[in-house]
Amino acid sequence: MNRPALIALEDGRVFEGRAFAGDGEVYGEIVFNTSMTGYQEILTDPSYHQQIVTLTYPLIGNYGISPEDMESATVRPSALLIGECSRRASNWRARATLAEFLETAGVVGVHEVDTRAITLHIRSRGAMRAVVSTRDLDAASLVEKARAWPGFLGRDIAAEVSTTVPYRWPSTHATVAGFSRVATDGRGAWDAVLPAARDGARRPRVAVLDCGLKFNQLRILARLGCDLDVWPLHTPADRILATRPDGLFISNGPGDPAGVAPVVSNLRTLLAAHLPTFGICFGHQLLGLAFGGRTFKLKFGHRGANQPVLDRRSGRVEITSQNHGFAVEIESLPPEVETTHINLNDGTSEGLRHRERPVFSVQYHPEAAPGPHDAAPLFVEFVRELRTPEARG
Repeated sequence: MNRPALIALEDGRVFEGRAFAGDGEVYGEIVFNTSMTGYQEILTDPSYHQQIVTLTYPLIGNYGISPEDMESATVRPSALLIGECSRRASNWRARATLAEFLETAGVVGVHEVDTRAITLHIRSRGAMRAVVSTRDLDAASLVEKARAWPGFLGRDIAAEVSTTVPYRWPSTHATVAGFSRVATDGRGAWDAVLPAARDGARRPRVAVLDCGLKFNQLRILARLGCDLDVWPLHTPADRILATRPDGLFISNGPGDPAGVAPVVSNLRTLLAAHLPTFGICFGHQLLGLAFGGRTFKLKFGHRGANQPVLDRRSGRVEITSQNHGFAVEIESLPPEVETTHINLNDGTSEGLRHRERPVFSVQYHPEAAPGPHDAAPLFVEFVRELRTPEARG
């Protein structure tokens, strides 16, 4: 498996490579991620749905694929572009190689690609529509196909990765895509970062709006003692409120937040119930819209595990994991909503908080997976805001 492949961008630029996994022709927005490790978590992050992911680190796949590192049930990007695929997986935890993982998922993986040239091109021209093909190797034909792909603006693609049925975590999601329960439990590196729930303590009930969530968000909240009801993206607000949750969590997800206007309307109804609310990434953008703000598309987005973010309240700088192509327009937010965090690279919104209600969000990923644990205490802060089951009545 090492067939020729072409990557064609809408602006006419074409790159060559060789497919080490998968076969076919796929479309998406071409982006880059600067993380040195964490390729499995990136590949299973639903926020990468309909994206062609270029990893800047030159050698990928050297530690294989492990059940513990799944962040959703399957591979999410349209294709993976890397410099070189490791010929062997050297890790006692590994159960498959990167090539086997992509092949099983039917996802095209291309290596022997000039990933530095792709990254520099995107940084200059911006993320754009693209096509990867192992079948049509005519450059002019592929460029026209890339231009015909509709892109993200105004589209609801988060619904394509959201759960289709409500479920309780983890009892109805104990097995993930053939992997064992270890993929969904709360053990691992977080033991040293977050406190475990007290034995015998009453467990608050959290409604989770699934916009394309990552398992580690659920793992962490469960570890902190929460019972989690996970809801499809377009679930009516009154159905969620009928379960009398103690709080609301809004996950990450792919695409344009302005493309899910009905969800924003539902969210306003949920906020009117004065539930403690925590949003991450796409959830941050949805809250910005629900409060009357606007969002916009970034030139090439923020994707990596070392984005510096300033917490305006404490003056501390956190190194964060990020994956997003849209942002909240700070100037559009009403006076009652404070911008709490900003990106130190470009000054964009990285966090907001309502000045009177227990509602806050961040644009980055405090659950990491992959990435640093600097922002993990945000989950503790949210759980402390939850109403007790006794107050629920």
